[in-house]
Amino acid sequence: MVDTRTDKTGYVMGHEGPYVQLRPPRGGTEWDVPLAALRRPTQSEELSAKVSVANGRWGL
Repeated sequence: MVDTRTDKTGYVMGHEGPYVQLRPPRGGTEWDVPLAALRRPTQSEELSAKVSVANGRWGL
């Protein structure tokens, strides 16, 4: 999903009340996003996140 406030992409890790917790594709600290500030990623954003994860496996 994409946090529309920051345009950061993240994986949904859970939800608590009116917030969803996202985690960066390559790992890291989760952050809270209000439901109203979420959107599905475009194909380009989704591919970019997948490439980032793959590069992380190769140490790039």
